[in-house]
Amino acid sequence: MYMDGTKEILHDKWEYWEGPGFSGEYPIKWMAVEDQETGQYAISSNDPGGKGGKYGSVDIVTKNKFKDFRAHVEFFIATEGGNSGVYLQNRYEIQVLDGDTTTHGMAAVINESESPYHLYNGIGKWNAYDIQFRAARFDDEGNLSEKPMVTLYFNGEKAHTNVEIQQVWGGEKSGLDGGNDGGKGITDRPGGLKLQAEGHDVLYRNVWIKEMDFEAADTDF
Repeated sequence: MYMDGTKEILHDKWEYWEGPGFSGEYPIKWMAVEDQETGQYAISSNDPGGKGGKYGSVDIVTKNKFKDFRAHVEFFIATEGGNSGVYLQNRYEIQVLDGDTTTHGMAAVINESESPYHLYNGIGKWNAYDIQFRAARFDDEGNLSEKPMVTLYFNGEKAHTNVEIQQVWGGEKSGLDGGNDGGKGITDRPGGLKLQAEGHDVLYRNVWIKEMDFEAADTDF
């Protein structure tokens, strides 16, 4: 378990991503709060360091880094327009954004797929991503030979099947390799699961990650 709603696991398993836009201060300021639906504790991404949508300023990432993995992430958007994001390998974003049905919107593999917005439970309800991710592959000379790939279930329904991701989007503040060749300069450096802080009331709970080794380029569940 990587996030159960307690501050103890938050501080044990996560750290700030100290990228070029980092402006946070330890300890991590993401707080344990009660959600409106169940009254149980969850972790709020509304870090004061991200107020005003300060991109890349106080995102958190797992201390453990991964190549291939399966992950489960539950999120709750409390207010209209709530914005966050789940980053695979601290590179590739699965969007968390209320009200947006575009390729930049809810549950899209950002700028790579359509938003399966019809599967979204809406404001004030818990939602879940189940993710299977196969990292990019490189040949013996270090050249990119196979692009990363992701399959996503959204609230139990298959939303994306084996989406081949073309690049890192969002620039150097977005995550690993975002500043390399306009996001196309992918490396083989493993990365953690990252959650984005955009100064919104988006909560997270029940996050788990299982390291895998997908030899075949087939990530379908």
